[in-house]
Amino acid sequence: MSDMNNTLEDIHTSGCLGEKAEIFGSRKGNVSGFSSPSLIPLHAPLQPPNAQLSKTAVCKGNRKSKEGEESLLAAPVPNPFPELIPSTVSSLVSDCLLPWTKSGPTQVIKVYNEDKTSRAVEVPTDITARDICQLFVMKNHCIDDHSWTLFEHLSHLGIERTIEDHESVMEVLSGWGIDTDSRLYFRKNYAKYEFFNKPLDFFPDHMVSLSSETNGNMNHSQLIQTFLNSSTCPEIHGHLHAKEQGRKSWKKFYFVLRRSGLYFSNKGTSKEPRHLQFIAEFSDSDVYMLLSARKIHGAPTDYGFCVKSTKCGSPRDLKLLCADDEQTRTCWVTAMRLFKYGLQLYQNFIQPHQKQKASPMRSISENSLVAMDFSGHKSRVIENPSEALSVAVEEGLSWRRKSCHRLSSHGSPSTSQSPMSNIG
Repeated sequence: MSDMNNTLEDIHTSGCLGEKAEIFGSRKGNVSGFSSPSLIPLHAPLQPPNAQLSKTAVCKGNRKSKEGEESLLAAPVPNPFPELIPSTVSSLVSDCLLPWTKSGPTQVIKVYNEDKTSRAVEVPTDITARDICQLFVMKNHCIDDHSWTLFEHLSHLGIERTIEDHESVMEVLSGWGIDTDSRLYFRKNYAKYEFFNKPLDFFPDHMVSLSSETNGNMNHSQLIQTFLNSSTCPEIHGHLHAKEQGRKSWKKFYFVLRRSGLYFSNKGTSKEPRHLQFIAEFSDSDVYMLLSARKIHGAPTDYGFCVKSTKCGSPRDLKLLCADDEQTRTCWVTAMRLFKYGLQLYQNFIQPHQKQKASPMRSISENSLVAMDFSGHKSRVIENPSEALSVAVEEGLSWRRKSCHRLSSHGSPSTSQSPMSNIG
């Protein structure tokens, strides 16, 4: 204890902080301003009597040390509201939130919200769509219910698609033309993985069967497993409208979707190999939704979709299709996603749930914490999670600024002053 007092007295006498002073410990935390992946406590934690000072260097003169302040701003603090943010954050998201810890190449990208506002962020070049969603959940102070999705929006083609959580965002951007109006959108998609929970809603009996050799109907309890197993041969079939190549007219055909690709029959509903004409396969293609299918593409209904090659940049190369109703379109699009990515989609689906189970259980006292607002004449419980998060962040920032100011003005780190007085 005497060593601590002597060290603080040296700092007071010298008139400044050391360039690398770390009063609250030598380990650098992961919290900095509004970009922090951890919440900040409403009250400043006090140093225990037996706390040890770490590597305190005394500088000469009266110059304030910016590095010392940054160390204090990055000091680790407990999280009083762990339920308001994801329990685990990938290292790539941490790099985006803490730019001074980044290593490797980065790129600035712009992401749009549903209200057309946008935000430019600097991200690592190997970042995935899930990482982007986690980053924007934190930056926008959203509640993460695992439905946040990154969309690829190609205005010049009038199409958009869900970027799968595991996909590289930079690979998606590399396929965009220089002069095209292409955007990334951050918004919710509740049905992204719903077919794993409710396959009956996505795959009607009359559209799903086994391979053409068996002509048997699938048991829906085993349907998803059949799609994920590459050795089995589920099949989607039914009528769709197709836009004829080089023409504005649409014509109705009988289509068959298999692992090998998408086909249409040139003779009624025949599935004989000699009657099936190949349309597309999905190793180098993606399925997109048509935006304003009737207005932009002249489709007979509003339930249009298309198959686009990853190397395609012209509207003339799109395989434009149109269903008679939303359920039919959803069935085709979902099956194409499953055929393209298979087991990877299931891994994307279970990954956030696995992280939740792996996170340590919170104590009863931790679960009973509530956010309080003492800025008015009467204190109140903050019930809105977004407001609670915003208040917590602001309180923490206020406390950190005051701590740096007190220390740089020959103060003691154990001086207790409520940061709540700055809110309001």
